[in-house]
Amino acid sequence: MNATLFLDAALDALLDSLRMLPFLFVAFLILEALEHYSSNRLTHFFQHKKGGPAIASLLGCIPQCGFSTLISSLYCGGIVTVGTLIAVYLSTSDEAILILLAHPDRAGVVGKLLLAKLIIAIPAGYLVDFIWNRWRHPQKHVEDLCDHCGCHDHHGIIRPALNHTLKLFAFILVFNAVLNLLLEGIGLESLSKALLGGTVFQPFLTALLGLIPNCAASILITQLFLEGAISFGSAVAGLCTGAGIGLVVLFKTSRNKKECFAITGILYLIAVIAGMILQLIG
Repeated sequence: MNATLFLDAALDALLDSLRMLPFLFVAFLILEALEHYSSNRLTHFFQHKKGGPAIASLLGCIPQCGFSTLISSLYCGGIVTVGTLIAVYLSTSDEAILILLAHPDRAGVVGKLLLAKLIIAIPAGYLVDFIWNRWRHPQKHVEDLCDHCGCHDHHGIIRPALNHTLKLFAFILVFNAVLNLLLEGIGLESLSKALLGGTVFQPFLTALLGLIPNCAASILITQLFLEGAISFGSAVAGLCTGAGIGLVVLFKTSRNKKECFAITGILYLIAVIAGMILQLIG
């Protein structure tokens, strides 16, 4: 294997993972604080706060995918609802906003994109909560994250939070490195031609591409849109599923993998429907 390729992939993985580190630590610190010091009433407040999907949607509009990472951890600890999780995933655009802002002649698209994502994310979050609650899924609890990990052999909240953070950070670092190597080996140009070459089913394919948990996906989708290779609706579909490393955190932290796949499927379905609607209305 080319040593330069390996080093570039490793360095990119390290930088991407380091950006997530403070968000991961804050998330686990909140979880530990709630478990150690909060009453059931406070936990109930967080779990059933009606503004969850709306607040998460606004946070997701901030460039990078840090808030999708944070909300993923809070969801696995039972602090936020699945609708809040879906909302932050849908509104997150990872690197897309920064790339668009780097093109002054296309800066007007930023407001259009953010508005479209908010219109999609907020009602989708509340709708998912309504339907999900009717299925009566098992209640999550903060302490479920700490079974068998030994972190509660220590007093306080900082050391257990740091323990969880470092373990998840190591996983994300390795995952990002492997994914970067695969993307470098395949080539983004080859990937775009294989998936997106002028097909009318672009929202289906861009949404699938957006599920790649790496900023490379949002960069590719944004560049294809700027070059006119895909429509605005297709770009929105891909960026709605582009929750960055949030999905990796969800799958790594949650014990219910079946539920993780269900959440991913819901995210993909909403993104495709939204992209198709935007494509139809032009």
